[in-house]
Amino acid sequence: MASLPPIDMPSGVTGSGAFDAPSVSTGDRVLFDYALRLGDDSLILGQRLSEWTGHAPSVEVDLSLANMALDLVGQATHFLDYAGKVEGKGRDGDSLAFRRDVLDFRNCLLVEQPNGDFAQTMARQFLFSTWQKMLFEQLLGSRDELIASVAAKAVKEVTYHQELSAEWVIRLGDGTEESHRRMVEGLAWNWRFIPELFEMDDVAAEMAERGIGADLSQLRAEYDAKVAAVLAEAKLDAPKDQRPILGGRRGHHSEHLGHILAMMQFLPRTYPDATW
Repeated sequence: MASLPPIDMPSGVTGSGAFDAPSVSTGDRVLFDYALRLGDDSLILGQRLSEWTGHAPSVEVDLSLANMALDLVGQATHFLDYAGKVEGKGRDGDSLAFRRDVLDFRNCLLVEQPNGDFAQTMARQFLFSTWQKMLFEQLLGSRDELIASVAAKAVKEVTYHQELSAEWVIRLGDGTEESHRRMVEGLAWNWRFIPELFEMDDVAAEMAERGIGADLSQLRAEYDAKVAAVLAEAKLDAPKDQRPILGGRRGHHSEHLGHILAMMQFLPRTYPDATW
């Protein structure tokens, strides 16, 4: 895998990659929920990608997916640590990752979907990373100093995620009859979860109004155009619109998240006093 160029650290980032959190008013429930959403999206998708370690089609792809997973878990650490500070109850990123139950997670449903085959994984990654890159570009202007700082670093990582997954969508879609079929099926599986990415519920609306979060409704037209351009190059038709499936932002998840957490949280819950 080609190495990525070095990242210029934004203000608020130390040399070790840790972010200096600004002073915050604890107990801001809406900001806490918003930080959880940002962190949980990256955490759960990072966990999903890590499942490919040792199982990818080639060593190069194996390393690519592992590095993408590390990028996402790093983002999650910053956002969840910040959520803990905002909450003001003594929980850090590890506590929020490993000691919450399914109903307390706020990730979108798309990231918890099963890997399926490699085409399904790349379809999921492309659909999510295209959106996440646009989101982080908007969050560069957030009035919240830490969210803007994390976005400044993460947008460079996610640009790579988007480009790599788009290349695979094109390669598989415009490849053999078998690879084309598998990409069609992968897109069809994940397509129904796209509308949730743009849902403007009370939390998202308040964060946008306060200048902290992004107005997701303004991103949809550009997102559709970007996705359509890649599908056209891949000689793929967009799946037919399906009944949107929502609820992840409110803690209503598929059975898949429970299986993810059973694996991810096993050691911390079994040995709660263990330290590394």
